[in-house]
Amino acid sequence: MDDVISWRQKPIMLLTLMTIAMPVAFHIWSALLNNFVVEQVAFTGIEIGILQSLREVPGFLAFTAVFVLLIVKEQTLAVLSLALLGLGVALTGFFPTEYGLYFTTVLMSIGFHYFEAVKQSLSLQWLSKAEAPQVLGRLIAVGSITSLVVYGVLWICLEWFTLSYQTNFALAGGVCMVLSVVMWLAFPHFPSKTVQHKTLILRQRYWLYYLLTFLSGARRQIFVVFAAFLMVERFGYSASEITVLFLINYVFNWLFAERIGAMIARWGERWALSFEYVGLIIVFVAYALVDHALLAASLYVIDHMFFALAIAISTYFQKIADPKDMASSAGVSFTINHIAAVVVPAALGLVWMFSPSMVFFFGAGFALLSLIAAQLIPRHPVQGHEVSFPMSGWLSSEGRV
Repeated sequence: MDDVISWRQKPIMLLTLMTIAMPVAFHIWSALLNNFVVEQVAFTGIEIGILQSLREVPGFLAFTAVFVLLIVKEQTLAVLSLALLGLGVALTGFFPTEYGLYFTTVLMSIGFHYFEAVKQSLSLQWLSKAEAPQVLGRLIAVGSITSLVVYGVLWICLEWFTLSYQTNFALAGGVCMVLSVVMWLAFPHFPSKTVQHKTLILRQRYWLYYLLTFLSGARRQIFVVFAAFLMVERFGYSASEITVLFLINYVFNWLFAERIGAMIARWGERWALSFEYVGLIIVFVAYALVDHALLAASLYVIDHMFFALAIAISTYFQKIADPKDMASSAGVSFTINHIAAVVVPAALGLVWMFSPSMVFFFGAGFALLSLIAAQLIPRHPVQGHEVSFPMSGWLSSEGRV
């Protein structure tokens, strides 16, 4: 009995359960979406671009979370957001029309983006700077194990039981909502170590973090929207085959995400992000030139392998930020992340109709800009030493860059 009480009193356990609940709904939605819209709603690149842009509008408006926090606590908002995510996913299969999909996608997206913004804030508040990289990596690994189980079950549902899209969406969303109820009832409210600002805050000294976040949003949208769409539209991958690719992706995260977090803690954010961006440049250029289905699938897996390194942006911010800014800055950073995300899918959806390769060349360009920006991260970022220009590092007697 004491072990149960102790388990419920640990914030890390609540974060873990949240990390399990989110992929149950969102990753099933992501795995089925492209086949669903192509097979049952006859989407082209234009419609999928519009849908994905609409999906990112709530992300663009994530800064409004700080106003919601005037009414409810962060932990409460996280749980309610997960429930809304589950509801949107559960309803998706019941509205197989263009505007029906737009509606359920926006509903799901409101829950997803509010949850992600608040979860990031809670994680950075509840974890120390020393433990954050490895624990965040561990949470990614937990999410990956969950995704492996979820995708395995989805593959069985599709191949063995031939369940409909409607049933799969409803099951995934329903499980997420049930887990939200468990989190609401089973855990106490965990107080923040530092009282958070409840106003919007933009600080000039965070400008590099904002820039890295903006470029990350633009670049990631190209992968999320068009890489999977390429697999379905050009190479004819089925929903079960896409699920297998997702399984491979999350096997990697399960095996290596915590180690990647430890590597970031040891080698620093600049090195980790530089490695990621160099790899992404190569992958995006390869996407633009690929004409073989198996090679495209390999690129999809390789591309996803770099995702775990992106936690270095969060740990960089944790080191340079005032602890009171975490809640406000989480919403602001999500908005900045989605400025490009609102525009890129729809704009590049038009480009896709004329030249799919050009879409991925744009992705390589964003990765190159990210690589340049990452060189400005100091070797040891702290408050007051947020940015280090290369020339100042070369001239420094301490060599601290």
